[in-house]
Amino acid sequence: QVQLVESGGGLVQPGGSLRLSCTASGIIFSRYTMGWYRQAPGNQRALVATITADGSTNYTDSVKGRFTIARDNAENTVYLQMDSLKPEDTDVYYCNADRRAFVTTWNYWGKGTLVTVYS
Repeated sequence: QVQLVESGGGLVQPGGSLRLSCTASGIIFSRYTMGWYRQAPGNQRALVATITADGSTNYTDSVKGRFTIARDNAENTVYLQMDSLKPEDTDVYYCNADRRAFVTTWNYWGKGTLVTVYS
């Protein structure tokens, strides 16, 4: 059974920092591209950042220079360091694991963790 468990969300003031963690089980973690997505009520889930199996990273423009994604394959964990947080970063953040081989795709989601940036 695959599980992705997020943690680290909470309340923070603008300009503050949070670090999200997502620990995976039931998959060969090192083979997966791991990602963070976010979603506000009524909106579509949107990409925040991804990190491939070989460590290449990608960020949506609005978080470049403020957020950092990293992975620890020994701990089956992906992190999202969020600095200089803004009210518009308020969302539920979801962890994603994605792997594609030939015509097969494996894709899993966590249940999300809420980040609230308030004044």
